[in-house]
Amino acid sequence: MRISPPLAGEELTRRLETTFDVEFTFHKVGHLVAILAPLERDTQDFILDLVDRIASTNIQISYEFTRRVVEALDRLDRRVIEAWAVHAMDTYDQVGLRPALEVLFKVDDFLTHAHARAAGAFFHEVQPVLSSFLCGLSGRRLDLKEGEQVYTDSERLFLPNVMALMESEADNFLLCKAQVTFMWAQTRFGSARVDFAGVLSRYPDPDQALAAFQALDSLRLDICLARELPGLWRDMQGLSRRHGDAAIPAGWLSFTAVLNRDPAVPETALALLDTAYVLEPPAARVYQARLNPPAIAAAREARLERETILLRVKLAKLAEEQRRKAPAAPPDPSEERRTPPPAQFEAKPEGLGWELTLDDQPIAPPEDVKQLLTSIALDWGEIPPEMLVAAGDGEYDAARYEVKEKDPNEVWQGTYHLEGAHLYPEWDFARQHYRKNWCVLREIDLEPGDPAYVAEVIAKHQGLVKHLRRTFEAMRDESKLLKRQPQGDDVDIDALVEALADARDGREMSEQLFMQRHRADRNLAVMFMVDMSGSTKGWINDAERESLIMLCESLETLGDRYAIHGFSGTTRKRCEIYRIKTFDQAYDAGVKARIAGIVPREYTRMGVAIRHLAKRLNEVEAKTKLLITLSDGKPDDYFDSYRGQYGIEDTRQALFEARRSGIHPFCITIDREGKAYLPHMYGHANWVEIDEVRKLPLKVADIYRRLTS
Repeated sequence: MRISPPLAGEELTRRLETTFDVEFTFHKVGHLVAILAPLERDTQDFILDLVDRIASTNIQISYEFTRRVVEALDRLDRRVIEAWAVHAMDTYDQVGLRPALEVLFKVDDFLTHAHARAAGAFFHEVQPVLSSFLCGLSGRRLDLKEGEQVYTDSERLFLPNVMALMESEADNFLLCKAQVTFMWAQTRFGSARVDFAGVLSRYPDPDQALAAFQALDSLRLDICLARELPGLWRDMQGLSRRHGDAAIPAGWLSFTAVLNRDPAVPETALALLDTAYVLEPPAARVYQARLNPPAIAAAREARLERETILLRVKLAKLAEEQRRKAPAAPPDPSEERRTPPPAQFEAKPEGLGWELTLDDQPIAPPEDVKQLLTSIALDWGEIPPEMLVAAGDGEYDAARYEVKEKDPNEVWQGTYHLEGAHLYPEWDFARQHYRKNWCVLREIDLEPGDPAYVAEVIAKHQGLVKHLRRTFEAMRDESKLLKRQPQGDDVDIDALVEALADARDGREMSEQLFMQRHRADRNLAVMFMVDMSGSTKGWINDAERESLIMLCESLETLGDRYAIHGFSGTTRKRCEIYRIKTFDQAYDAGVKARIAGIVPREYTRMGVAIRHLAKRLNEVEAKTKLLITLSDGKPDDYFDSYRGQYGIEDTRQALFEARRSGIHPFCITIDREGKAYLPHMYGHANWVEIDEVRKLPLKVADIYRRLTS
């Protein structure tokens, strides 16, 4: 391998003068050239790359970094030096220039945590990956948060800013995943529903009793994880060995035979507590999280009241919908008119969800009701019958218990514009790193438009709407031909020929000689992300709205789950998502009015919109998840660096994050220059350009049919 010679003084001078823009900053680079010139080419390239990346954020920080980095080369690993530079840039983003320069001046403070910086797993890096991992696990929806210790309050899982207990970066990431998995198991298998106050009060030393229960419960949860996630559980045992965890004493291992009988419920561990109380508890495995009874009790108490009320109110709405669907019975004049008794539902688990029954009629509950049932079952071990009684008229005001959002127009104008907002990172391609909590986003209910607009569009395109409905009805009823089946409707000629050839050669003939028609369930969820930037004004806006109306009319025939959200905003501090239709909302008059209300607004900051809507899409259980964007141009924003390559690279990174979480993104654009940037963002096969706006409604429906069939 040929080694390039070091850069000479003239080349270094030219590079540094360009980076530091010396004609305007008047920075002197001669002493920096003298520092860099004796270094090997590989080291020069490493430093100059970092210098350029830092300068894209702030030239003064980059200049000071260059002055100090050579002194740190002998003491710091390259990954630590890069983390040092990124930490300075993050500090600049959050609190300004002076604190960022102090990060560079106080390199010894940074050295104190050198191993953590070099091999640690940082929360902001693992959080997106592990949040997607959590979405794939059963049970209550859980949020991953940054905290001082590793624990769960049964709604949130807390990890520290940096995890560095293991030697390697890969093992520290695996440790974070193992800890998240163990905390999930504490919520999924009932550890958080134990009445700690009542149980521990029976013992002379409550702390000793808690330690004994935690040891028993950890043994129980290990058994559950070995059954539910055997591959990951083996990785967790490998972490324990590499960390040097002490062996479990024989006295404690003897409990596993009893725990094995029914490990999925905490009562199995509670039954052994009297015996275990007098024993010295073993040290926890490195991945095991301690229980936090006060935090669990506080979260559970607030959750029980809120979710019980919300469930009963939502069941009342379901009961009312069922009554409206049922054929009206002729009135009996002999009976007095009276208010019907509250509806009594029955609930039972069905696969990964729930099935509700009312008057012996099964009801498919919406997603929010499924989540409530799951959460209540985790808290009680079952669904108490009294919680399945629909709320009576005026019994509860559900608005008191549902999550309230402040009026964004009021909050945006105030001093505390971050209050209640969603904060998202943004990829800085020049820095080659994320800007943390960089974008401030809020969800807003879109103001409704003309209620008659949808009917007018359907009347205008009556023939096209009928054609699309017939097309989508055929999709609903179509079946796939499965070949090489042991039984079926017809002979598979190819398989038969191969079997006869095998028989002639003396081999055993295959029995899979048939073809069978199979109608597969359409287990998918689709999020439509609609560009509402100012550039869509006029024909484009009309075409977007008409496309959505025709899609909705067709999708109602097909029965697919879908949601529609618009996006726009002004700068990173005011990014807005407009709710038009959520997954659990019916295509009713309200949704139709909101589609009519889609009007051009501000700019097109796409990365943060993709991250937020991908998060919403990942909250839905579906085998296939699509994120389809309708847009008229490339990423853009008001008077900042988002225009150009920065916005394209951030959007590309957001799409990569979505794909990594199991979402399939696709873009439909009417920008004739789209081929210049869309292949880089979406890939060559995941976008399409519509050359005429008038074709958009028909093309969107056709593209959807091809994507989902």
